[in-house]
Amino acid sequence: MGSAVVLGLDLTSFDETNPFRRTISEHGLGPDGWIFGLGVGLLAAGSLAIGVSLARKRLAGVVGTLALAGWSVGLFLTAWFEKHDWSVGPSLSGSIHRAGSFIAFLSLPLAAVIIARPWRHRERSRATLVAFGLGICSVLWVVGIGAAVLVGAESGLPWYRVMPLGLVERGLAVTEVAALLALGVWAAAERLDPPQPAAGRPEAAAQPGVGDQSDVGGQSDVGGRPDAGGQGRSVAMRSST
Repeated sequence: MGSAVVLGLDLTSFDETNPFRRTISEHGLGPDGWIFGLGVGLLAAGSLAIGVSLARKRLAGVVGTLALAGWSVGLFLTAWFEKHDWSVGPSLSGSIHRAGSFIAFLSLPLAAVIIARPWRHRERSRATLVAFGLGICSVLWVVGIGAAVLVGAESGLPWYRVMPLGLVERGLAVTEVAALLALGVWAAAERLDPPQPAAGRPEAAAQPGVGDQSDVGGQSDVGGRPDAGGQGRSVAMRSST
């Protein structure tokens, strides 16, 4: 839902914003900034719900759950603190917004790769394989951005001028949201494991009166009826003595 809101905002302002150079967060600077914040906030809330579902069904370990929570926290920070125009000087709100974006974009690839790695699960599903593949693609996007930073440092150019930042950010965002949706499909398809019996609990076969017929008075009980033949042999032996 949140991703659809941001996508709709991006498409409606296509003629006003250069998608190759302008980042997605710049929608928060205009009069429709509250729509951008609402969409990102909804995406963060949905991501948190997916993380809780994966944790309850024991599909995500501690590290994967924390990484997915980092993605949600980063999105909340991005939604609450708006982007800043750095040409006019530094800003606390802009610094928090930038930090939240970095946390979100770095945490989701880590979460997707760790949670959906195929060698962790005995039964592989299509959703886990898709999530893992998209997680790897997200890592490659991040590596590409890191390479642009290094090239910019070598050439003396700002790193965001080395590459079409808007296009790269949108490609990364689409890949990460798709990986998140794959994790959500997997969480919805898996059933919650039933509670396991406590260790050391006696089984039904070991309980008295279940599956075990006691020999009362030296008489055998087969099928719930006394052995009449056994009683007759006992009487014959006493009469012969």
